[in-house]
Amino acid sequence: MPLAFSSAEELARCEEVDLVVVTVRVPQHLELIRPALEAGKMVFSEWPLGADLAQAEELADLAHRRGGVLTAVGLQVRSAPPLRYLRDLVAEGYVGRVLSTSMLGSGGYWGATYDDSHAYLLDVTSGATLLSIPFGHSVDVLAMVLGEFREVSAHIENLRPEVIHVTSGAVAAKSAEDQIAVTGLLESGAVAAVHFRGGTSRATEFHWEINGTEGDLVVKADQAQWWWGQLRLYGARGNDGVLTELSVPPRYQRSLTQWTERSAEPAYNVAHEYALLRDQITGSLAPDTDGVPDFRHAVRRQGMLERIREAARTGRKVTLAEQGS
Repeated sequence: MPLAFSSAEELARCEEVDLVVVTVRVPQHLELIRPALEAGKMVFSEWPLGADLAQAEELADLAHRRGGVLTAVGLQVRSAPPLRYLRDLVAEGYVGRVLSTSMLGSGGYWGATYDDSHAYLLDVTSGATLLSIPFGHSVDVLAMVLGEFREVSAHIENLRPEVIHVTSGAVAAKSAEDQIAVTGLLESGAVAAVHFRGGTSRATEFHWEINGTEGDLVVKADQAQWWWGQLRLYGARGNDGVLTELSVPPRYQRSLTQWTERSAEPAYNVAHEYALLRDQITGSLAPDTDGVPDFRHAVRRQGMLERIREAARTGRKVTLAEQGS
């Protein structure tokens, strides 16, 4: 029989509820996740975990005090089959020693216009920004594949302080950033450059290169929200003169064969993260497989984003080694 509840607290207290999933706007995460953790429930939260680092730290600390309940955060692009394959290719030496990486992406939102559903994104204090969402998803998987940043320099700008409603034409103030440019060194010593723009691009929505002593790898996507799915992986090495598309081996599908032909759907990568979470809950996770990123990981990643914002604010290079996950 379906269950209905009048409050998050009532849902959390229900003995029939094993896992609480929070998929609402970021400003409401804290008030909905807190009662679930207090009741000792497993919690899956969309990314970012909190509207700021302090909220993320509060939730991670609460999970720890409640006996280390299982937590998960929706950095689902880590679970995408092409990107797990990409990580293995790099680790196995496909490109040799990594020399550099460059990533260019679009935010989808935070452009010249807005609508009623996304008006809250205009406010930088909402915690749902170009830095936290598109950049956050992207830099997290960059770190998964190539390792964490050791140091960064950054520019974060709001070049469209006024935007126009798509239907009414009303002008609204925007305090959230629409341009992020980060350069730095990875812990391996490789050079990295990441640039995200608000809105969409007529030219390139997403392009990621990894260049090494023996070869090159490229990830492409035709949509701004590239972390949803529909990724293409290309590579060339040795005497190869041009890039060729690389097919992802079936083993990366995690038994989700029904999703093999559905990589263009927004739920594709989320489905793979849920499969990973299922295996973690049931204890069937393979010994050599990473679990889903938890609230502690979310704190480290939000801490990294705060340090990048600090680098942009001060105009100084900032060390990030202590933010490694």
